[in-house]
Amino acid sequence: MAKLNMVQAINLALDQEMARDSRVIMMGEDIGVNGGVFRATDGLFAKYGEERVIDSPLAEAGIVGSALGMAIAGLIPVVEIQFAGFSYIAFGQLESNVSRYRWRTQGLYTAPMVVRMPYGAGVHAIEHHSESREAYFAHTPGLKVVTPSTPRNARALLVSAIRDPDPVIFLEPTKSYRAFKEEVPEEEESYPIGKAEIVQEGSDLTLVSFGAMMRVALKAVEELQKQRKIGIELIDLLTISPLDIDTLCTSVKKTGRLVIVQEAPGSFSVASEIIALINDKALMSLKAPIKRVTGYDMVIPYFFREEMYLPHPEQVVRAIEETLSY
Repeated sequence: MAKLNMVQAINLALDQEMARDSRVIMMGEDIGVNGGVFRATDGLFAKYGEERVIDSPLAEAGIVGSALGMAIAGLIPVVEIQFAGFSYIAFGQLESNVSRYRWRTQGLYTAPMVVRMPYGAGVHAIEHHSESREAYFAHTPGLKVVTPSTPRNARALLVSAIRDPDPVIFLEPTKSYRAFKEEVPEEEESYPIGKAEIVQEGSDLTLVSFGAMMRVALKAVEELQKQRKIGIELIDLLTISPLDIDTLCTSVKKTGRLVIVQEAPGSFSVASEIIALINDKALMSLKAPIKRVTGYDMVIPYFFREEMYLPHPEQVVRAIEETLSY
């Protein structure tokens, strides 16, 4: 198997799905001739032509609105928003139309479309380029929200997103785009939307994360396990909505302890929702209060100061040790 970074794995998924199904088209700013701002669509314009790889105007609401019309008409549009911070311009379309079409037509029509967008800090970008706002989209009924953490699951989840009958917000962590490579099979591979992955089994504590913060969580686990024998069950959410609460509850009922790591601010967040659901469904299994390691409730600072905003392995280690010693 070839070793690919996340950008290359996403490109592979797009290429193979376009070859498999002529209804799959792409649209976005600079995705055609230039291959996208992160080069995720590199080479696809030359291969599939301007009618299937469409360079759009700088108009996010127009991109998403046009894609909805294409989806209703029988195509499968995969659109790229250059950065997640620009998606707010299109939020009226996402909330008022895209997310509601199945409900509005009582199931007569669906909106099979994917909205890809890089998100998150860690690449020293400017304002509106580093937000982690997955909770905005997950709070919108009718939208599925997916966020991969590795090249292989990015490819597999994007395949599933393209084949899904409903609209999928596909959040790609920019910090992970070229951070590392892993083996990705050439043959077709998909991973179900709505299913978390147990990366490592354990019986002492459940550690949950997603996106770029999975690498932070993994480093924390490695550091702790160098110091002493400890059974940490590490779970990668992969899908934010619908959330795989069954896997989370099963793990918490086994370990009795939970720590959640996310890049976004802690207030009104994915971590908050997980805590509420665990309190509803597995409260009596808890041996300690649930801890969160999150970003701060503030605008992400510029450039090198953003590293002070992001969770670090040392913070995760401390949260785990405090939860174990409670």
